[in-house]
Amino acid sequence: MKKMNTKTLVTSAILIAAAVILSRFLSLNAWNLKIGFTFVPVFIAAYLYGPVIGGIVGGVADFIGAILFPIGAYFPGFTLTCALCGVVFGLLLHKKQTVVRIALAVGIHQLVLGLILNTYFISLLYGSPFSALLVSRVVQCVILLIVEFVVIGALCKGFQGRLRQLAKN
Repeated sequence: MKKMNTKTLVTSAILIAAAVILSRFLSLNAWNLKIGFTFVPVFIAAYLYGPVIGGIVGGVADFIGAILFPIGAYFPGFTLTCALCGVVFGLLLHKKQTVVRIALAVGIHQLVLGLILNTYFISLLYGSPFSALLVSRVVQCVILLIVEFVVIGALCKGFQGRLRQLAKN
């Protein structure tokens, strides 16, 4: 990992603030469902700076959002999932973006981290049966799978090195 400079730190802080706002104020939340665009700032951090900064932005944004604007009880598992989202995006989309890589990143994020891991954490937190929660969360997962794929694909096409060039200057 390269040394973190002031520009990287400030950009990361802005992306963390954007993720908190998108997560806590501009998304649909229920006790077992969450639909929003919190993934966008995390993706941008991972796209620009790689998996470590992407993971930090995802984890810190979730932690700050949960502490300052709680929706329910704080559970560190959700913070871990958000950090892993940034890591996955960074590993698959930092250097090269193809349709396959975007699909793989979104699939891992939504199916493994969102559907399976977060459902398991909700099951632990609320004592609900995992299988019943899994079935109820499939619709959210399918919706977000499509939305994330389209949004990240559009962002990758739109950025095409421009955003990375701005981050370097």
